[in-house]
Amino acid sequence: MRCLAARLLIAGMALAAGATAAGCSASPGLAYAQGVNRPAPSSPSATTAMVPGSARAKVVPNGQSLTVAGAPKGVKAKAGILVDATTGQVLWARGETAVRPIASITKVMTALVILQAGGLNQKITVPKSVTAYVAKYGANAAGLIPGQVFTVDELMHAMLIVSAADAAYTLANVYGPGLPAFIAKMNAEAAKLGLAHTHFTSPDGLPYPTETSTFSTPAELVRLGEIAMGYQEFRSIVALHIYNIPKGDGHTAYSFTSSNELIGKYPGVVGIKTGFTNAAGHTLLFEAVRNGRTLIGDVLGSPPSGPASGAQDAARLLTWGFSLGQPVPSNQPASRN
Repeated sequence: MRCLAARLLIAGMALAAGATAAGCSASPGLAYAQGVNRPAPSSPSATTAMVPGSARAKVVPNGQSLTVAGAPKGVKAKAGILVDATTGQVLWARGETAVRPIASITKVMTALVILQAGGLNQKITVPKSVTAYVAKYGANAAGLIPGQVFTVDELMHAMLIVSAADAAYTLANVYGPGLPAFIAKMNAEAAKLGLAHTHFTSPDGLPYPTETSTFSTPAELVRLGEIAMGYQEFRSIVALHIYNIPKGDGHTAYSFTSSNELIGKYPGVVGIKTGFTNAAGHTLLFEAVRNGRTLIGDVLGSPPSGPASGAQDAARLLTWGFSLGQPVPSNQPASRN
């Protein structure tokens, strides 16, 4: 996996703890996710949102930015953010620091904790307790059966591609060991990364003990997503539209189709993770690459009008964001496509 320019430019700025991404020469992270500083608009119709001044020189050494005129139309999400990952410029935001339930975007942190621990080729037996767990919470599941044996890598695919809570539960039980210990690791990692308004009570985003117990903000989720996407294994999984597990170790063959409606449909999308609960609405953390530009963002609280409502909001944001053209020196007009 090649490290995108964003990861090389942003490296070392935001992570006090210095998490290392596989295949990258430095620690990925997004300083703009810690707080957004918006200068006064240069005109009534144009604004430029940038990272904090202390980090700006490291992120945009050539002073490159876009003059952002107008805003995307038709975005129904209650909160969200869109960022040019190469420059660190915030292109659009709505309630970027608002704390909201995030549903299955939670599984991005679950994957990150597992990736840091390693052992993706080890085999894991699906525990008996998974059946009651899935039934109790009405969780989305891959249909895993107690006693079946899968590799960690196979379970990671199920967890991230079809948002399988039974896969997340199985992984957390081993990597904790046990759910309480694993959830503690998730929150410790959030604290280490400086995600001060992010908290987890499950490895999958299910609404317990309350509908809003697991939460984050749009800005902090973008940072989490960028860090996770620095890992080759994670990036390769979330970009898949379909993944097949062959028959073996007491299980039949499985075929998983991504829950992310953008994968394989919206040009340039490379991930990341969907979610839904009644309280959270539809949530989607996304990244897309086009013409050398990388945009990363999320939408939280898209209306429960259909499974693709989060993807529709994200597509509107991406189409608008890519239409802004390429960043130019800040003292020159921004190009338009």
